[in-house]
This record gives sequence, C-alpha cells and structure tokens, in this order.
Amino acid sequence: MIARMSHDPARASAIADLMRAGRETSRLSTVLRYAIAERLGLAVSDLECLDFLADAGSATAGQIAERTNLTTGAVTSMLRRLQQAGYVTAERDPADRRRVVVTMRPERIADLERPYERFAERAERLVEGYSAEEVRLLVRHHDRLQAMYLAELDHLRGDGTGQRPA
Repeated sequence: MIARMSHDPARASAIADLMRAGRETSRLSTVLRYAIAERLGLAVSDLECLDFLADAGSATAGQIAERTNLTTGAVTSMLRRLQQAGYVTAERDPADRRRVVVTMRPERIADLERPYERFAERAERLVEGYSAEEVRLLVRHHDRLQAMYLAELDHLRGDGTGQRPA
C-alpha cells in the first residue's frame, strides 16, 4: 500500500480511515459475491457475467470476455453452463455470423435478484439518509474509482491497450 503523508494529521488520519474502509468494503463485497454465487450454484465469474448482462441487456462473447477478464475459451465454457442452467440465450449476430450475442433470459432475472433483496433494501435505507449533494459526491467518487479500476486492468493485461499478451 502506498500512502502519501499529509501535513495535516487530521486529514492524514481521515484518508487512512477511508482507504482502510474501502479495502474492507471491497473484501466484504467479494465474500458476499462468493456466497451468493454458491447459493445460486454458480461460479463467481458466472455471477459477474449475469450481473453484466442484467445491466447491459445483451453483449457479445468478446465483450463478456473483456468484462470478466476471462479468455474466450473460458467464456465459451461459461456460456455453455449458463445456457444449460437456463440463464442466458446465445444467438449468432445476424450482422456478423462470427459473433455470438448473449442475452439474459428475462424470466431468470428474479432468481438472480432474490439473494440481493435484503442487502438492496438496507442499502436504499442507508442512502435515504444522505443529502442530494452527498449522493452526488458518492457517485463522482465511484465513477472515478471505476475509471481507475479500468485503467489498472488495462495495465495488468499487458501493453495498456486492454489486449492480452500472446
């Protein structure tokens, strides 16, 4: 962990507390996702794929590979499992028959949402206690964190282009 020291001890302490809280939130989020995936009889990468599709509506197998950081071979196996479990459909793209478009089956969305319901209700109550200005600050913070995550993923994947090394 790299930390820059602030000349203001109260600010330095607050920043250290924020970084610690962020790491713990990330760890707990990971543990929760593993527990939810296990409850649904899925691998965590399967759950990540389904969450992505629930937000995106549909995506190509290549987009799913990029989003989940899996190889195309691993994505092919994952999509086969998810199709057999009835979570997704996979159809050839009529505009480009080499591509496969994957879509979440609408009748399975409730099954995916159910394990999150209690947490979502509690999170909604938590956010209700914030002012609009505080919520906008949190949104900006999360937007910036997402951009940092994406940049770091590009860096880790190789040459900064997001392409895996050969």
